[in-house]
Amino acid sequence: MTENSSQRPTSGPNSHPELPTQYAPADVEGQLYEHWVERGYFEADAKSGKEPYTIVIPPPNVTGSLHLGHAFEHTIIDALTRRKRMQGFETLWQPGMDHAGIATQNVVERELAKEGVSRHDLGREAFVERVWRWKRESGGQISGQMRRLGDGVAWNRERFTMDEGLSKAVQTIFKRLYEDELIYRAERIINWCPRCLTAISDIEVEYDDDDGELVSIRYGEGEASIVVATTRAETMLGDTAVAVHPDDERYRHLVGTEIELPLTGRRIPIVADEHVDPEFGTGAVKVTPAHDPNDFEIGQRHGLPNLTVMDEHAVITAHGPFQGLDRLEARSAVVGALRAEGRIVAEKRPYTHSVGHCSRCKTTIEPRLSMQWWVKVGPLAKAAGDAVRDGRVKIHPEDMSKRYFDWVDNLHDWCISRQLWWGHRIPVWYGPNGEVVCVGPDEEPPGGEGWHQDSDVLDTWFSSGLWPFSTLGWPERTESLEKFYPNSVLVTGYDILFFWVARMMMFGLYAMDGTPPFHTIALHGMVRDQFGKKMSKSFGNAVNPLDWMDTYGSDAVRFTLARGANPGVDVPIGEDWVQASRNFANKIWNATRFALMNGATVEGELPAPERLSATDRWILSRLNAVVAEVDAYYEDYQFAKLSDVLYHFAWDEVFDWYVELSKTTFAKGGAEADASRRVLGEVLDVTLRLLHPVVPFVTEKLWTSLTGQESVVIADWPQDSGFRDEAAEREIENLQQVVTEVRRFRADQGLQPGQRVPARLELSGTSLAAHEDAMRSLLRLQPAGEGFTATASLPVAGATVALDLSGAIDVEAERKRLAKDLAAAEKDKAQTTAKLSNEGFLAKAPDHVVEKIRTRQATAEADIARITAQLAALPQG
Repeated sequence: MTENSSQRPTSGPNSHPELPTQYAPADVEGQLYEHWVERGYFEADAKSGKEPYTIVIPPPNVTGSLHLGHAFEHTIIDALTRRKRMQGFETLWQPGMDHAGIATQNVVERELAKEGVSRHDLGREAFVERVWRWKRESGGQISGQMRRLGDGVAWNRERFTMDEGLSKAVQTIFKRLYEDELIYRAERIINWCPRCLTAISDIEVEYDDDDGELVSIRYGEGEASIVVATTRAETMLGDTAVAVHPDDERYRHLVGTEIELPLTGRRIPIVADEHVDPEFGTGAVKVTPAHDPNDFEIGQRHGLPNLTVMDEHAVITAHGPFQGLDRLEARSAVVGALRAEGRIVAEKRPYTHSVGHCSRCKTTIEPRLSMQWWVKVGPLAKAAGDAVRDGRVKIHPEDMSKRYFDWVDNLHDWCISRQLWWGHRIPVWYGPNGEVVCVGPDEEPPGGEGWHQDSDVLDTWFSSGLWPFSTLGWPERTESLEKFYPNSVLVTGYDILFFWVARMMMFGLYAMDGTPPFHTIALHGMVRDQFGKKMSKSFGNAVNPLDWMDTYGSDAVRFTLARGANPGVDVPIGEDWVQASRNFANKIWNATRFALMNGATVEGELPAPERLSATDRWILSRLNAVVAEVDAYYEDYQFAKLSDVLYHFAWDEVFDWYVELSKTTFAKGGAEADASRRVLGEVLDVTLRLLHPVVPFVTEKLWTSLTGQESVVIADWPQDSGFRDEAAEREIENLQQVVTEVRRFRADQGLQPGQRVPARLELSGTSLAAHEDAMRSLLRLQPAGEGFTATASLPVAGATVALDLSGAIDVEAERKRLAKDLAAAEKDKAQTTAKLSNEGFLAKAPDHVVEKIRTRQATAEADIARITAQLAALPQG
């Protein structure tokens, strides 16, 4: 009947340790986690003969602390790995941290500033040592916070993107790519932060709608003049052309001519380029190749010079009256000078447009021409796209594949150099006579006078792109690499599908001879507040998950996040929902405690179905169905659905129905009670194991108390035995209908929940006769005595429940109350009907207002029907 009864304890049903009356997470969680780690439950053995299951942690920044996004992602990963461990897989959740080049350097530089020194005062070597010292003393706080959450990671395998092994991996793949001509050095447009003084990746640019200005400027004179518009007037000092569309009849006669650039005296050509949109603005654009990525491409196509007019601090360097001005100061000064010359055709302020900012310091990004190192992504990106197209890698949910293809199929070469001191220094040396030497990890760099290493470091995403295999020992062919690569699944947010996932795909396929880094990419959404708004300190809605863990327990936070985890969809979360999850944990605790006090046991085999009551067969049937349903949802990464199934099964069916129905059985005693105690033990055992991956702490405490076994972490995952009893399910469904309908009627009549009422139950011809005692207990119904007069009769599910309410309520007071409620409902119906009959109102009112009125009308009509029925059911007199 079940396959979940193996490895039972030898202890008897009365030997369970007594549980406290209330569940206190703070008293349980910390000691349980340390016990798990000490016992080595989360460690992975590369020599094991078990089938591997591997997930790498998306490495958090060494500067970071646990936020709700981490907690959400880690809850999903932990649930997956805990279940697989219980299923008998050799499970590895690989932990580690990212060195976070810009963020970490900024943190240490701020510390130095407090001491009145800069990194330049220390020098590069001393500064890097200072960063390592900070890392040892203050970095990695998130590791302790992950323990608070219950992350089942293999701590003995923890890695850091700057540790010795991973540094070797970085140097190895750089040299291989360089020798395969997939890494090169060139002058291109990059995202430049004038505050951090480095190039930054696309993902480190945050776009906001800023209020700026749009200025239209006339270049040239008379019929040969042309008007361009710009939000960055200062960049006109670096213009080297004006571009128009080749099919634009307005400017066809000007193509190939030259025009004078205002304020400079330089003459620049007018070129025809298909990049220009003739429908936008005047159809003519200024071309500044050294300060705009699109202009750079136009310049490359037309052989235009690249004229840099700003330095790394965004200060004007062009000779003339604007030299030495900050870009914003220069913007105003240039517009003023143009206005004085009568060249301003139009000005719009404010002009709201999207502007990129450095995610670290919020400084406005300056596109800048710079000599940088690049990865030639063409062949790498094609391989990454092909791996998904041919099914070697599956993206979940599948509709996210289009985003992935849109990215990898149109990927531009990747700028990998950063002007920082903290990070993997580019392993290239330059000689006195122009020599360039790339050095591998086991090679000696060239020495002698005039040789020096490139001063830049690699983009942080370069090293994290190696994460799925570098953490396993690559470039060495280690046992761990052979065992755990490729990873089983990558769990990460859709927001870094392009920036991190695509890079891991490219590098994994390249380094591992065409074997992709993972079988499945499972994408989740972003955590938002309960109104669906992005969480931000500036919005005042940011939440520290540690505060919620302190108040409600880690299980409550985890379960709340899991219940919102629909694949690829953003997750709203509010404190009320966490409180509700805490209530669920308390419900599990209290129900299990009651069961243990009443002798629930897992000792011995389950009785045969023919020896069990319909109630017992019903719950076992439902239990196996839930096991199958939960398994299916796990395989489809449907955490919200599996959590919801477990919530309603545990709370509604097990605790609110089965436990309550069993109370009368236990009170009677005998063989049936003994069988029900064994069934209750089985149901709790399996339910706790099903819940464990999502709520590990409370289930560990309860399961070990129930079974006497070592730990639910290493228990077997439940299996669906195939046992179903549709007849028992129908029987209990009928019982539930009767109980629910009578409870609703009692509430409508204003009866107190504990108030006992005389009743006669007519159950002949139904399967409910065996449940009469339980139904009377649940409904607070006493036997019909002498003088019983049925004042209400409720036919439900083939049965009839006759009630005598004559002495239970004040009929006249109840009649007056209901009459008042009926009058209010009729008034609301009249008002809403009048509005909805008014054609003028319907023509002018917004759709959502009309819909609101319709809803009010429907509610009023339902209330009228309900109250009328209640009045009719009252005793006459």
